[in-house]
Amino acid sequence: MAILDIRVLGDPVLREQTQPVPSITEEIHRLVDDLFETMYAAKGIGLAAPQVGRRERVAVVDIGEQPLIFINPEILTRESSARDEEGCLSIPEIYGDVDRPTDIVVRALDRDGHPFELEASGLLARCIQHEVDHLDGKLFIDYLSLLKRRAAARKWEGEVEKYPNFIRKIEPGQAAPRKSRSRTSAHEPEL
Repeated sequence: MAILDIRVLGDPVLREQTQPVPSITEEIHRLVDDLFETMYAAKGIGLAAPQVGRRERVAVVDIGEQPLIFINPEILTRESSARDEEGCLSIPEIYGDVDRPTDIVVRALDRDGHPFELEASGLLARCIQHEVDHLDGKLFIDYLSLLKRRAAARKWEGEVEKYPNFIRKIEPGQAAPRKSRSRTSAHEPEL
């Protein structure tokens, strides 16, 4: 397993549509393992392949209950809605309130290529939707109002210089914990 560099806002790969995984190979297994390793080192709760410069339709999530792997995920149903603050490992130090469905059903393949469906609610549903958005070239800031998007863009202009070539280096044991900004959880990490 390896800790990979995280691509940050400005890297074109974050805006590209991913490609479905045609078959589960050792390379896909390595990608899944590296996504988990990178996500944990960065103190995140979700990570998608484009965030590490890859174009496969693969994401991982762990909100502290059980690590989940989503290969070729598709959200089948969405119900209800709630607004909560989100951040992103690919847009460090930028946060915004996003409306998302609170209850979803997602279909995907697991690590071994077996199809499954999962009902998710709350934080898990939010995290899955955030990662599926990454696979579709969409970022959480796209959901912000024009005024809030402009404010986030201005703030990002001051942050982006920390990431030459739009690369965020994550070193084992050196990832700083996310500053608490959420109104609902004092220790909720970035998606």
